[in-house]
Amino acid sequence: MPQTDPIELFGMVLTETAGIWRTKLDQRLRPLGLSQAKWRTLLHLAKGGEGMPQCELAKRVGVEGPTLVRLLDRMTADGWIERRDSAVDRRAKTVHLTDKARTTTRQMQAIAQTLRHELLADLPREQLLICLEVLDQIKRTAGQL
Repeated sequence: MPQTDPIELFGMVLTETAGIWRTKLDQRLRPLGLSQAKWRTLLHLAKGGEGMPQCELAKRVGVEGPTLVRLLDRMTADGWIERRDSAVDRRAKTVHLTDKARTTTRQMQAIAQTLRHELLADLPREQLLICLEVLDQIKRTAGQL
């Protein structure tokens, strides 16, 4: 069997690994009433700070503005977030977590931490650090293209 070039395999393995990781996390977060779109949005809001502008949130989540608006409409109706007029730009809205979302976000982080430990437990620390360095280098290179 011919040996496959690691450069050819890298993107596929990276994409598959990320997809499997997200699927496992999605399965564990579903009992909290969260779809992948919702938990990813809550995560970005929790990490990005209170009162994030909708346009910034769309960039971080990786969706177009209209797609995010529909998601935020559902999340507002479900009590996860509040949208407020921006103090800086009256045409813009900022997104804020509700108390329900803050509590759930803490639960999400605990569930995600457990999954991370399960998935990475067998990796020696040195290999994990090398992997992080490699991924960071690829991210920097991609950002410069």
